[in-house]
Amino acid sequence: MVFRKLPGVSASGMGLRLSQKFVFLLFLSGLVTLCFGALFFLPDSVRLKRIFLSKTETQPVTVGSGSENDAREHLKRPKEQGMTPAKGESSTKLKSLIRKPSVSHEATEERLAGGKAQEDLTLPRLITESASVKASSSDNLDTFSYSKFKGCLLKPPLGRDGGQTSDPTTNERREKVKEMMKFSWDNYKRYAWGKNELRPLTKNGHIGNMFGGLRGASIIDSLDTLYIMGLMEEYNDAKEWVQTSLDLNSNGEASLFEVNIRYVGGLLSAYYLTGEEFYKKKVVELGEKLLPAFNTPTGIPRGVINLGSSGTSWSWGWASAGSSILAEFGTLHLEFVHLSELSRNPIYTEKVMNIRKVLNKIEKPHGLYPNFLSPVSGNWVQHHVSIGGLGDSFYEYLIKSYLMSDKSDDDAKKMYYGALEAIEANLVQKSPGGLTYMAEWRGGILDHKMGHLACFSGGMIGIGADDGEPEKRQHYLDLAAEITHTCHESYTRSATKLGPEAFRFDSGGEATATRLNDRYYILRPEVIESYMYMWRLTHDPKYREWGWEAVQALEQHCRVESGFSGIRDVYTLTASHDNMQQSFFLSETLKYLYLLFSDDDLLSLEDWVFNTEAHPLPIIRRSCLEDPAPQDKTVSE
Repeated sequence: MVFRKLPGVSASGMGLRLSQKFVFLLFLSGLVTLCFGALFFLPDSVRLKRIFLSKTETQPVTVGSGSENDAREHLKRPKEQGMTPAKGESSTKLKSLIRKPSVSHEATEERLAGGKAQEDLTLPRLITESASVKASSSDNLDTFSYSKFKGCLLKPPLGRDGGQTSDPTTNERREKVKEMMKFSWDNYKRYAWGKNELRPLTKNGHIGNMFGGLRGASIIDSLDTLYIMGLMEEYNDAKEWVQTSLDLNSNGEASLFEVNIRYVGGLLSAYYLTGEEFYKKKVVELGEKLLPAFNTPTGIPRGVINLGSSGTSWSWGWASAGSSILAEFGTLHLEFVHLSELSRNPIYTEKVMNIRKVLNKIEKPHGLYPNFLSPVSGNWVQHHVSIGGLGDSFYEYLIKSYLMSDKSDDDAKKMYYGALEAIEANLVQKSPGGLTYMAEWRGGILDHKMGHLACFSGGMIGIGADDGEPEKRQHYLDLAAEITHTCHESYTRSATKLGPEAFRFDSGGEATATRLNDRYYILRPEVIESYMYMWRLTHDPKYREWGWEAVQALEQHCRVESGFSGIRDVYTLTASHDNMQQSFFLSETLKYLYLLFSDDDLLSLEDWVFNTEAHPLPIIRRSCLEDPAPQDKTVSE
């Protein structure tokens, strides 16, 4: 640049006046700022930018931006014209709400926390924590003793004779369920291998966007089912795929809930059943990728997480005011405790125990737990309570945490029975026709509907009956039986003998869907799950008969040429299939049916609890595991 001479200024510039020097310095500093600022507009690959800018820089995340459509697909229900959500597109345990406008984290935090400065969630902190976790986990992976764990089991996992019963008819029915599993698996392998789920009508695979780029959901979900059914050739194919092709280095946006219950749960159960070390390494590696979701002011995790190096997380775009969902952050405890058990890293247990601390501090309306909680302020966002979608598995994990702890987790026990008391007082209803059901609660007003998802509660109340107050134990078992009966009625009152997504108790109807968009069935397991638990608790033969009715209905209405498919309307015999073989059909529905027709010592409830995707996780007998030389309590397999 050429400087023009100013009057009275020498060529050397040494005679500049003070004001002229100031102008010159101001110009020079502006030029430097402009040049450096231009770096931000260069592509990420430009070397000059990589030299001057830190690699740890991250961008703020906006709720709903980039992945709002993913969240909507995750939770959408079928349109009234009959479209049915697929599990790759819809949550296992969640149902949709009216979509809310996208809300940025910044706007949400300012509104909910009064504009207070929030915790800095920059990437350097995430990387530091991640590196710490990795070092701790990898250093301790070899300290868990599988042989000691097996020595603490009371019974062989597969029973004395693979769970085969002494009744020929029951064994025939069990073999039929096994054939259904093999048929489902063979078609998945033929047409959708490595994808997340099978589309049986079009004979191709479905990936979806719930798993952050992870693949093979049906493979992971099927590992333990194939193993306990003795389908060893199929199991070995699945095992080889996990060992050689399961790539955890994805960089997509995943549902924390879905990845935890399916992938973490499936890999944990595969390890505990087989002792194969690579399952343990895989699941601990995946567990590390979920930890950044907990980096919120309260420690309540957000629902969506990037599984890549950024580790950013955000709430679902449709969730009220950027809230977290009770059934999502409340359905981590079983898996995370076992992650600590295998890795010998307490961070996983600490994360989920902090969730309890937050919940125990805040006031519960009428003792109930609403479905939406702000991860910023730690306060309830809405007073909507449901034992079905959005709330369900939170309650399930309370009683199962108590049972999995070998009945030493008194905090879980207190929370569960306190919640159950509030549920009975506010939600449990009796219809004019004598059916017991669980209504939903919206700010004190009851909505007299019950979702298929809520039908798990018969089994839940049943397995918790024996540990309630002595005078209430029979009452709880009776309540469990009544709810299971109501859910069976929702099946028998349909033309297909399969139950709708939701059924109501108003306008003169009972246990039937009165709305078109509630009539679909997507191979859900919850009713059959309760049959299985109630059979084991009571040995009343009606539960096996009800299970066989379900098998026959599935065969007649859901079996197609190349797999099983959900149907759009359970009240018509003219089947309209949704073209989706859900991975939970392999993990839950068929597994619970197989266990229903097996002896009780196959995955005995004395040794195992099932996560909400039906993956068996062992009871942690701390005194036995810490014994230097535990006696082998199991009967030889």
